[in-house]
Amino acid sequence: MSSSLVAYDDSDPEAETEKTEVPSTSSRQTSLPSSSVKPVQYFAPGSLRTKSTYEMQPTENTDNFGISIVCENLPEHYAPNNNTDLTSPYCRRAYSSHAALCVPYKNYEQTSSSSRNSGNGTSQKRVHKDSPTTIKGIRPYIPKRLRQENSSTCGEEESDPGESSNCYVKQDVSGEQTVRKISEIIKPYLGSKYKLTEIPKSLVFHMFKHSSPVNEIQWCPVREQSHMLLSASMDKTIKIWDAVDTGCCLKTFSCHSCAVRASQWSSCGRRILSGGFDSMLHLTDVETGKQIFSSKNEFRISALKFHPTDSNIFVCGGFSPEVKAWDIRTCKVTRVYKAAVQQTLDILFLTEGKEFLTSTDAVSRDSADRTIIAWDFQSAAKISNQIFHERYTCPSLALHPRDSVFVAQTNGNYMALFSSQRPYRINKKKRYEGHKVEGFAVCCEFSPDGTLLVTGSSDGKVFFYNYHTARIIRTLSAHKEACVSAKFHPVLPSLLATCDWTGEIKIWQ
Repeated sequence: MSSSLVAYDDSDPEAETEKTEVPSTSSRQTSLPSSSVKPVQYFAPGSLRTKSTYEMQPTENTDNFGISIVCENLPEHYAPNNNTDLTSPYCRRAYSSHAALCVPYKNYEQTSSSSRNSGNGTSQKRVHKDSPTTIKGIRPYIPKRLRQENSSTCGEEESDPGESSNCYVKQDVSGEQTVRKISEIIKPYLGSKYKLTEIPKSLVFHMFKHSSPVNEIQWCPVREQSHMLLSASMDKTIKIWDAVDTGCCLKTFSCHSCAVRASQWSSCGRRILSGGFDSMLHLTDVETGKQIFSSKNEFRISALKFHPTDSNIFVCGGFSPEVKAWDIRTCKVTRVYKAAVQQTLDILFLTEGKEFLTSTDAVSRDSADRTIIAWDFQSAAKISNQIFHERYTCPSLALHPRDSVFVAQTNGNYMALFSSQRPYRINKKKRYEGHKVEGFAVCCEFSPDGTLLVTGSSDGKVFFYNYHTARIIRTLSAHKEACVSAKFHPVLPSLLATCDWTGEIKIWQ
């Protein structure tokens, strides 16, 4: 074995040029004055002719004995090589007043034995002026109080630390001003109640910037900003459109690495909640693109909804037997709803948010007793799973704005009507049929006044049903491919937005 190249106190006088003058101490309570500190020169490892100079600083002692404890973790064998740069992550820690000093092992030999005076009761420490070497794969310790403060502000992601906290935003030239504006077309309707819904006849805008199917569209719930239309697509993007005045795309958010399956406006209209097949949940600020909330989920997300009375709570489901309720303020799951199913297709909150419904893919040969499940939101208890007994799955659910009923879109090419109060009985006298679903996730919706029921169709058409008579009033040939969603404007009585499986969005009036 090769000998150590570091000069110690007991080495030959020829290897040392200067030594530290240490005052003699008669008792253990003697401390070093600041004037006794002198520079010390010693040989650095790797070269006998290279010297390094460091400063000696007296250790501040707060214990009863006036002595700082030096804990050294020195390996048993140390054989330096002149051609090798030693950067082993061994550390020397000097405990003084509950403070720790950590230096890399390369400088350990330089500051080992001469840091303490043999035969004396006073120990000293050397402070390296260079920054300590960071060890890859080791995260620094964060105190519990600091972690709680960070979790309360939700400023950090709970996902991988390498992921960005901001969303890539592609903005139009006048997009920022257009988001905040109030449309001149909407202004005359803001001071009055919603009038009778009229069936649209003509095409106003044809928007086709999505390169893949559009899964969901939604108007902004704030009446003053309801000119904005949200769209989520399989091309991994979320877009905001000015669908009333210009028909142009205002902003594009690229937050997900896979298809965006579900997206929702917040009640204030300033944030967008989205979930996709990358199992990620993102709450994005519309103006800045900053991630207010971001978390990695355990399953791919196919449905999510905000709580109707508490905007800090949302429920999400997907390719899992579980449905989870999240709290944005704490970035944690507050409740878990478990069912013997494989996938949640849609979520619908009932009045006041005390109960909600989930539609699943649980279908047997003869019946589907778990196709629609009613849950108690607070207790996470299953209220009923004997709601819909026919052997068809329900890709979407819609609540009537006035009456205590809801409608379920089925893969049997019809819509079934149910009571929204227990025991959620099906109305066997009304069935809205004539359109085609054929496996697509076709959405349905009531008009704001509740007189019409609109749905898309797999053949590209839009069907308008009379809510009371269940008859088809009009059919609109809107798209060439499957029309998966149709949404009425919340303020303008005759404006309708539709989207299809090719990525096109159309505005009708």
